[in-house]
Amino acid sequence: MRELERDSSSNTPAGKRHVAVVGVGRLGSAITAALSVSDAFVVSGPLGRGAAPDRVDAVLLCVPDTEIAAAAAQIPPGPAVGHCSGATGLDVLAPHPDAFSLHPLMTVTAAGAQFADAGAAVCGSTARAERIAVELAVALEMRPFELADADRTAYHAAASIASNFLITLEAAAERLIATAGVERELLVPLVRATVENWATLGPERALTGPVARGDSTTVARQRDAVAERTPELLALFDALVEATRALANPIGAPA
Repeated sequence: MRELERDSSSNTPAGKRHVAVVGVGRLGSAITAALSVSDAFVVSGPLGRGAAPDRVDAVLLCVPDTEIAAAAAQIPPGPAVGHCSGATGLDVLAPHPDAFSLHPLMTVTAAGAQFADAGAAVCGSTARAERIAVELAVALEMRPFELADADRTAYHAAASIASNFLITLEAAAERLIATAGVERELLVPLVRATVENWATLGPERALTGPVARGDSTTVARQRDAVAERTPELLALFDALVEATRALANPIGAPA
């Protein structure tokens, strides 16, 4: 991965680029709001699907992956056309010669998103297209980096594990702890501290708990409790114990 230079010197006050955002969902609304306070772009939108903005420098499609090609086909020739999909290549933007992608490595909820300092995977079919993608990332205060088409699926899967699967895991913990009469709010400080430790120390040094200590007796008792109270989570618990054990005792590590 090569992080790109965040140089917005080409965006002079007299020469702002005009970008239209298509897509009125969470991402389109959040990006439009963030760009509207930028000094680098004039932004139109968010526009509904099927919009065909003209007299703009770029069109950013914030639509579901399966609808990118159809949305791109509505755009008249001229502007650079980009999408925000992490897993989709640039081929769906044909026949636009200046095609780009900009995928914020950030979760977006109905409340919006904080893009500042988040990663932004960018690529462009031409130098002009890539420059616009980078400038958009900079205007959003993100950290642009190049992402090759061959790496997109693995990159997107990693993002899903880090974000989506984390929520699924916390939902499982919430369900189990509720059987002990403990409110989910009491898990929050633990989860936040764990994520901060992972960010600061890395996974191996941040890992704690009975699996990391090699306390098989406690792990067995935990498994019995899961089997009794939330049996639907037993397969997940077993898989996580094995994965955690492998993290705590990597192959080749000293015994």
